[in-house]
Amino acid sequence: MFKKVLIANRGEIAVRIIRACRALNITSVAVYSTADREALHVRLADERVCIGPPIPAASYLNIPAIVSAALSFGADAVHPGYGFLSENGDFAEACQRSGLVFIGPRVRNIRIMGDKPRARRIMERARVPVLPGTSSGTTEVREAQAVAAQVGFPVLIKAAAGGGGRGLRIARSAAELTAVFSVAREEGEAAFGDGALYVEKYLDRARHIEFQIIADQHRNVLHLGERECSIQRRYQKIVEEAPSPALNKRLRDRMGAIAVQAAQAVGYTNVGTIEFLLDAQGHFYFIEMNTRVQVEHPVTEMVTGIDIVQAGIQAASGEPLPWRQRDITFSGHALECRIVAEDPVSMLPSPGTIRGYHAPGGMGIRVESGVAENSVVPVYYDSLIAKVIASGRTREEAIQRMRGALSEYQIGGIKTNIALHQQILNDPEFLAGDVHTRYLDKFLNRRSTVRDSAPAAEPRVSPA
Repeated sequence: MFKKVLIANRGEIAVRIIRACRALNITSVAVYSTADREALHVRLADERVCIGPPIPAASYLNIPAIVSAALSFGADAVHPGYGFLSENGDFAEACQRSGLVFIGPRVRNIRIMGDKPRARRIMERARVPVLPGTSSGTTEVREAQAVAAQVGFPVLIKAAAGGGGRGLRIARSAAELTAVFSVAREEGEAAFGDGALYVEKYLDRARHIEFQIIADQHRNVLHLGERECSIQRRYQKIVEEAPSPALNKRLRDRMGAIAVQAAQAVGYTNVGTIEFLLDAQGHFYFIEMNTRVQVEHPVTEMVTGIDIVQAGIQAASGEPLPWRQRDITFSGHALECRIVAEDPVSMLPSPGTIRGYHAPGGMGIRVESGVAENSVVPVYYDSLIAKVIASGRTREEAIQRMRGALSEYQIGGIKTNIALHQQILNDPEFLAGDVHTRYLDKFLNRRSTVRDSAPAAEPRVSPA
């Protein structure tokens, strides 16, 4: 087992990794930018080192600075968390060349699954169902038009090297494809240094279902069940739950077996997720693999009792998995609400200093937070500041506990999206489990229509 791990990240995931290291008796080293000097992860780590100014390219994306810090502090390994350099093959390779263990999959796994068209080809050969579309990236709109004409509109335009919703657009006609193609290409170039795009069939009212994978270095691969991740805004997940209301045991077993098959096809190691789209008829299709721990991993932990972050660290150290697939059992239901620093109406970021912070508690409530009283939420990074996880014996009980937790959660000094979560948790369609990847857009449109059509308040007249 490792003696010291450097955490190449910030915020709530850095705090989560620090706690996992503490449970494994591993010394943690936090890196931070000058904007994060007083951040919670910096305060909680055993050791800490500043790696640069606030701009991510000069700090959390600065590979030489992070590797140098790890070597200077005598770290055995580096944990990338999610975001930033977590799916960067060059970073993983730089760690390995410097004698550091990268807590994640092999470099080859990262590169293969980061190349989306190549990943599609591998999945097709492994008999994993994929959506109709291109098998290679293109920068020419004419090629995209030809594929779209073959598979039929609507189609999804996706950055070949991308993720996180960047370089991704829906086109419902040839004219719309021409209009969005250049925008998606520019986004891909800006975000990933690669403007190549690929085209795949777009499914209306599909569900986004992902399966948690854990694999060791001894060819053992298993899944920990699924997560329902359909409630998204701008292709960013907002609410996740496990299990999915849409899956029965037969479908779960089938999708789980295919997820394991997909991971085995690339010789995967460590934790990751296989992501599918599920249509109303029960057909599912591979869309991508995330070669890292996911933001929403706690909901799976709550229903399986397995610490996914610890499991990833142990797998990276060479330990074999202590379970087989038959050992994995599921109990109850869990939800996660992502709390972000943004205006609930305009949805613009809301940086600032937190005043009057109070986290919720009680039976079945877990809070993963990167902030505390007087924490500064900088303008430079992702607006996610915390996650509230609620679990219960049933979905209904978990939802009721989440309602109580959100009503108790106090975060002053900045604006958050807690009110949006409260509205979703009372929406009849959500309560019925009737969600899909366009659910939140339609929910927000309904909310806006109701607000705009509400009668104006009567003028108040002071008594004479």
